[in-house]
Amino acid sequence: MKTKLFSFVLMFTAIASFAQQDAQYTQYMYNTVNVNPAYAGTRGALSIFALHRTQWVGLDGAPVTNTVSVNTPFNNSKVGLGVSIVNDEIGPSTNNSISADISYYIPVSESYRLSFGVKGTANIFNVDVTKLNPGDQTDPEFQNIDNEFSPNIGAGLYLHSHKAYLGFSIPNFIETNAYDDNEVRVYKEKINYYLIGGYVFDLNSSIKFKPTFMAKMTEGAPLQLDVSGNFMFNEKFTVGLAYRWSASLSAMVGFQISDAFYIGYAYDFETTELDNYNSGSHEIFLRYEIFKKNSKMVTPRFF
Repeated sequence: MKTKLFSFVLMFTAIASFAQQDAQYTQYMYNTVNVNPAYAGTRGALSIFALHRTQWVGLDGAPVTNTVSVNTPFNNSKVGLGVSIVNDEIGPSTNNSISADISYYIPVSESYRLSFGVKGTANIFNVDVTKLNPGDQTDPEFQNIDNEFSPNIGAGLYLHSHKAYLGFSIPNFIETNAYDDNEVRVYKEKINYYLIGGYVFDLNSSIKFKPTFMAKMTEGAPLQLDVSGNFMFNEKFTVGLAYRWSASLSAMVGFQISDAFYIGYAYDFETTELDNYNSGSHEIFLRYEIFKKNSKMVTPRFF
């Protein structure tokens, strides 16, 4: 009975990992470099970003994600560089990845630039079956996966001005599998396709409004569509709502503490039956930026 229960839980974990694939973010508009390498350097500053997300609070084994990234333009050239580290835990599985990004932009008009980017990623995947309390921990069918390494590459395009952006990216071109000692597949990472966009409207001298969207397409999984709308007041305080199609509704707030520091928080309300088993999801991030003297932002703080 315990073995059957463990098999069911492990199967559920594999399905959850398969369905979610890349870590998901409610405040994706501030974390673009994680999914699109062409974003690196486009803010015209050394940008340091850290995010923590706790999903489905109260549900055992729910996803917990930590992200740290740094991106910057390279000297005075058209090149951007970036590095990202992501720690993603789901049930007994942990996926750690480190990515390096390089981008290059060309001006396409007086207002718009088109950036091209490539991403190289190293993934380390672990499964600790002892967290599931299997009936027989010596059973060869239920062995740990320890530090399984897989490399990947990705690419992206990012068209942007000081008011608008549109991007398309594939962060991972290579499908990867993880196996136990008996070559039973417990995890498969599929290729994810991202389309993102947003526009900043100046409603008056002190209020800006930015609608955004992100669509994620994965073979064998439903289309994931996120839409959001944020208001910024006096370039200091931001408040908005986001909706993930057939999944959740989110409230977001942010504050520009100083020219260098920006902090943001989001709370997700589930709109599915999972709402009966958890108390929502929390996401908080901090961004720190260093600008050169007498330089101006390529894009507004809004994205």
